[in-house]
Amino acid sequence: MLFAIDVGNTNITIGLFDKDKLLKQFRMITKNKKTSDEYGVFLGELLGLNGYKRSDITDVIIASVVPDVMHSLTSGIIKYFDVNPVIVAPGIKTGIKLAVPNPKELGADRIVDAVAAYEIYGGPAIVIDFGTATTHDLILEDGSLFAGVTSPGIRLAANALWTGTAKLPEVEIKKVEKILGRDTVSSMQAGIYFGYVGQTEYIIKKMKEESGIKNLKVIATGGLGKIISDSTDAIDVYNPELTLQGLRLIYEKQ
Repeated sequence: MLFAIDVGNTNITIGLFDKDKLLKQFRMITKNKKTSDEYGVFLGELLGLNGYKRSDITDVIIASVVPDVMHSLTSGIIKYFDVNPVIVAPGIKTGIKLAVPNPKELGADRIVDAVAAYEIYGGPAIVIDFGTATTHDLILEDGSLFAGVTSPGIRLAANALWTGTAKLPEVEIKKVEKILGRDTVSSMQAGIYFGYVGQTEYIIKKMKEESGIKNLKVIATGGLGKIISDSTDAIDVYNPELTLQGLRLIYEKQ
């Protein structure tokens, strides 16, 4: 079985694959620093609680945007699973072309999402990942990752609202039906929610205009992307498994 591990700024998402079938998903917080032993024991316990053994894991692939985590995480996997993980990094086979001036600047998550979007849905496409940062990447018909737009993620932007003000409270980020808030909480929720829907639609519109490509399929994934995709016709597909599937697809190419 394959462990596909996506290390994001907020969460580490782990997928357990049997060939191309995603059996289980797990999440853990990235911010808490752990030793290699803690990672190894925790991952082993997750498997045990779900009826699997450490020996069931024969392969591991990792994409990370948090370098500080990698030494302990990879050491824990080697120590407790006796597997040397494949790391998504420059030079790895992906099946797509990184047609940007400096490919080394691209986050591993963006590459993985691009691979999954192109392999599953084809090109041309825009793939949006609603994570700690929200990324919008343009993939051409030939599979080239051509350009991108990066903006603050929904939760990051919302956190700035209540931490940067003296009297505004922390609120739940959720889909709301009306933009006319009648109190502080509902007005904040409306501003966060509809503001992000509007931002998403405008960025997609401008990407289509500047690229000159009208038949772009828009695929979204990540965190709070579901509440945005449910409220706009600008997004064609929401796939919460996109990043994990991209990791699996990249591993199969090695």
